[in-house]
Amino acid sequence: MKKSLVALAAMAVAGIASAQSSVTLFGVVDATISGFSNKSEDRNAPTLESLANQTFVNRGTATTSQTVLRNSGYNSSRLGFRGTEDLGGGLAASFWLEGALNNDDGTGTAVGGGQNWQRRSTVSLSGNFGEIRLGRDYTPTFWNDTVFDPFGTNGVGTNLISTANGYNNPGSVISQGGFTANTTYTRASNSIGYFLPPNLGGFYGQFMYAMNEKTSYDPGRLTPGNAATAGNERAGRYIGGRVGYANGPLDVALAYGESTVGSNFYAGTTDNLDTWNLGASYDFGAVKLFGEFSNAKLKRDASRPFVATAANPFGWRNPGADGWLLGATVPVGAGLIRMSYSAVKYKNTGTYIDQVLGFRPDPKADKFALGYVHNLSKRTALYATVARVNNKDGADLTLGGPAFVTTAAGATMTPKSSTGYDLGIRHSF
Repeated sequence: MKKSLVALAAMAVAGIASAQSSVTLFGVVDATISGFSNKSEDRNAPTLESLANQTFVNRGTATTSQTVLRNSGYNSSRLGFRGTEDLGGGLAASFWLEGALNNDDGTGTAVGGGQNWQRRSTVSLSGNFGEIRLGRDYTPTFWNDTVFDPFGTNGVGTNLISTANGYNNPGSVISQGGFTANTTYTRASNSIGYFLPPNLGGFYGQFMYAMNEKTSYDPGRLTPGNAATAGNERAGRYIGGRVGYANGPLDVALAYGESTVGSNFYAGTTDNLDTWNLGASYDFGAVKLFGEFSNAKLKRDASRPFVATAANPFGWRNPGADGWLLGATVPVGAGLIRMSYSAVKYKNTGTYIDQVLGFRPDPKADKFALGYVHNLSKRTALYATVARVNNKDGADLTLGGPAFVTTAAGATMTPKSSTGYDLGIRHSF
């Protein structure tokens, strides 16, 4: 009798196990030696240093440099778990938990060095209708920036579109478009996502709405803060979508997103960063070509139409940036040559008079990147990348590393260039 009960229990467990696929542990450990050199210059006219000797000085250039061991030069270091359960009738439930790793110092990316799952943490239901996904996930507008970049927005080769738009990336200055306030550039928390089914003849799509989970007050005068102190009651919301077509060697996609980056109830303003981008790639076999164009624009909506707002007086012009990328990869035996040229031009970043009359030249920057990946196996690769950014007219984008020198002996220094390299190894499991 006992043997029969044990056998029945074992059969029941086996039945449950067969209904659910096994959980997969996966990850990437990527370490690189990286070097950075960021140069500023004194673009002012020579100043009088000594009246008696009639000597004039210019501070010339100033350079900050650094060599580090860091992670994620080729692929982002990560640790994750994922799994799927077959519910029958074409339905499946899935989960995905993935967190970043700082394998160069053994910490996670949470406050205090602990582990979190902020790269992705989702639960989803999929079927013939597509997939509904809830949690923290990549935004539709980010995908084009990384998919159509030969360097995949990792390491010193990352394209300037991503550098300029990325939240808290070195060089992305609020005065040049408001991008540093955009916490939803790469991912959005508290999101509801929908993905088209994969059987549409090559067409694909993603749509997302992310809630800011802020408190609303009725009556509105109970909202904390005042006209001089922004409460950001609406900041953190994201809505966007991406549609594309992939068939054989061709992949092309268009994306649009709106991120709420600030608001003030008492001033009656809401700041939205609107982004759209178009990317494509084509694989000829001997070479794969990449291209992308991106436009980001900061818009301030005012409930008091006759109040001149700081970002967009009278609605005349909106600060923003245009970016573009051209790149290629060339397979060579067990290796891959990667190369790209990217550029960003900011618009309408000056004062009211500058914006209306065009007195101030638009800040701009361009970048060249060249790299080689040698695959030792399917999971292990060695890589090397070199890159250089050239800044003009006040742009201050960098490859990373130490900040630009901004003052020297009382003189204002203007960012000029940023040069760097990665030499690393990546292992995936």
